[in-house]
Amino acid sequence: MTVARRAAAPICAVSAVLLIISIAVTVSIGPANVSLRDVYGVIGQHLGLGESTASRLTDGIVWQLRLPRALLAALCGAGLALCGAILQSLLRNPLADPFVLGVSSGASTGAVLVAVLGVGAGTLTLSGGAFLGAVLSFALMLALAYGAGGTPDRVILAGVACTQLFSALTSLVVLSSANAEQTRGILFWLLGSLAGASWADVTICAIVVGAGCVLCLWFAPTLDAFAFGPDAAAGLGVAVGRTRVVLLLITAVVTATLVSAAGAIGFVGLVLPHVARLLVGPGHARLLPVTILTGAVFMVWADTLARSLFGAREVPVGVVTALLGVPAFAVLLARRRRQLT
Repeated sequence: MTVARRAAAPICAVSAVLLIISIAVTVSIGPANVSLRDVYGVIGQHLGLGESTASRLTDGIVWQLRLPRALLAALCGAGLALCGAILQSLLRNPLADPFVLGVSSGASTGAVLVAVLGVGAGTLTLSGGAFLGAVLSFALMLALAYGAGGTPDRVILAGVACTQLFSALTSLVVLSSANAEQTRGILFWLLGSLAGASWADVTICAIVVGAGCVLCLWFAPTLDAFAFGPDAAAGLGVAVGRTRVVLLLITAVVTATLVSAAGAIGFVGLVLPHVARLLVGPGHARLLPVTILTGAVFMVWADTLARSLFGAREVPVGVVTALLGVPAFAVLLARRRRQLT
């Protein structure tokens, strides 16, 4: 454990530097070649740090298209990984991830209702519908879970029930009302896509994820107490029920915001917390910062692969995270099995 404490600070520092470099490098990658000099020049010019020699076209590619997308990818990776770490500790289940609360399926239903049935009469955007659907799903999950006792296993079961319910509603709407073009667009969104990233999305997600990170880091000692079980946490003076609701609410709001901006992106919240635990141990004061930074780096490169792996044809980023996440999770399972034997 002492080694893990010493390792946390340099790992965070290296991850932060790697994140900055990753964003700069990935912004230069794409069908239109952009040099790193132009990337730094354009960013510096917009930040008032000097003049850029890049053309107006290059300026638009960097500042309006690629940089917002890279920053949104980093925010999605950081937020989803953070929520996964919180839920795995709070529910004492290594398989918990941000979508165990049913938030993703609720967001999908809300988005489909807006896109296919026109719910909201033009006043509600796709992202707005997704956010409202996610909030509704979370509220239903919370009512079911706490109506059944509010224990961690009840929360997970209620989340599974809500996931199935809203997934069925999404499928019903798509199959009964969507045409071929709508179905294709909805499927792409449901699998996760950062193609429509804008500075407005970046701003909203940065505020929500930033606030979520601060609050969760403040709760780090409390999460350490939950590792010994709710009874032990209560014996240490933790208000178990209230703390659980607050942390579930934080993770739900962060997840709902990210899903409404980028769609459902799986495996980030499931795998990255386990990777961070291998690096720095289970103490949340060290675990959460490392999880946030490694999640951000992972997501930046996953999105870069999604938009450049097949040339001009972009694939949903959720497909890439699953293709990378499943083998990584299998390695983690094998490593855990060797540790237990």
